Amino acid sequence: MMDVLTVEWLGKPLWMWLGFHVLIACLLAFDLGLLHRDKEHEIGVRESLLLTGFYLSLGLAFGGWIWWYLGPQAGEEYVTGLVVEKSLSMDNVFVIAMILAALGIPRAAQHRVLLWGILAAVLLRGLMIGLGAALVHQVHWVLSLFAAFLIFAGLKILFSGSEEEGDFQNSAAVRWIKKTFRVTPELHGQHFAVRRPDPATGRKALWFTPLALALVLVNGADVIFAVDSVPAIFAITTDTFVVYTSNIFAILGLRALYFALAAMVDRFAYLKTALAFILIFIGAKIVVADTFGLVHVPPWVSLVVTLSLLAIGVVYSLWRTRTDAPAQEVSAPVPRHEARAHRA
Repeated sequence: MMDVLTVEWLGKPLWMWLGFHVLIACLLAFDLGLLHRDKEHEIGVRESLLLTGFYLSLGLAFGGWIWWYLGPQAGEEYVTGLVVEKSLSMDNVFVIAMILAALGIPRAAQHRVLLWGILAAVLLRGLMIGLGAALVHQVHWVLSLFAAFLIFAGLKILFSGSEEEGDFQNSAAVRWIKKTFRVTPELHGQHFAVRRPDPATGRKALWFTPLALALVLVNGADVIFAVDSVPAIFAITTDTFVVYTSNIFAILGLRALYFALAAMVDRFAYLKTALAFILIFIGAKIVVADTFGLVHVPPWVSLVVTLSLLAIGVVYSLWRTRTDAPAQEVSAPVPRHEARAHRA
């Protein structure tokens, strides 16, 4: 048995992979079984910040173990990856807030959507990271392709202007889902599906609720954001274990972070610019260091630059919006365009 556990898989002993997944399973069971036994419990900003601190502390503690066991370079790459993924997930949080607001999902039901969304995201990220690792290790120039994509994505964010949020209720995806499947116009508690009579036949049939619709859109948003985040983490390190663990820990804290950021969505209007510069920096680092071999950029430099850009984006956003009225906790987060109209 011990011989099996020491067999290497994707560059690391099997016991490391199994141990990490046991830890994640325990955290999910703790979250689902102990923290949210009350399905009607609404997560407030204070509880959200405490949970965010809890998951972030665990993620950093795991990074400390990587630093001790795999060495300082792996530790620095893990922490940099965790910070980058956490930074990029903030933009994901704002999109999720708009989706839940557009569909009228109350706060008491939002944590259920996010919980199953996080579980699906863990599986999807695992598949995408596995595919990315296979490509990177088989074809090295894929890293240069990732770098070009990150620079393009960052520039696109910078020069896209201040676009208004989409109308999710009338989006093509929502129209197709409602046309293809039976979707109830109203919520049914915290059920994703219910059985009710079909108006056409009078027989009972399976209907999906707006909660299921929200789950599909949230997972779709995560897939779109993963297209940026997975190349970003591979641009920092090609160690599959470091890539995977930092990504998963960033995702685990996303649900807790949501309830804090969603209540203050208007206060981070300039964070997107900081995220654009982070993507451009990471892509440029690969071009300069790996593609052309002009200069070596140590992992700690990437970490410092990423933290600095993120801090500048947060502080500048809070300073520019300091005169705004404080956000109130409501049944669902209010889209930014509605909030601006209300203040006007």
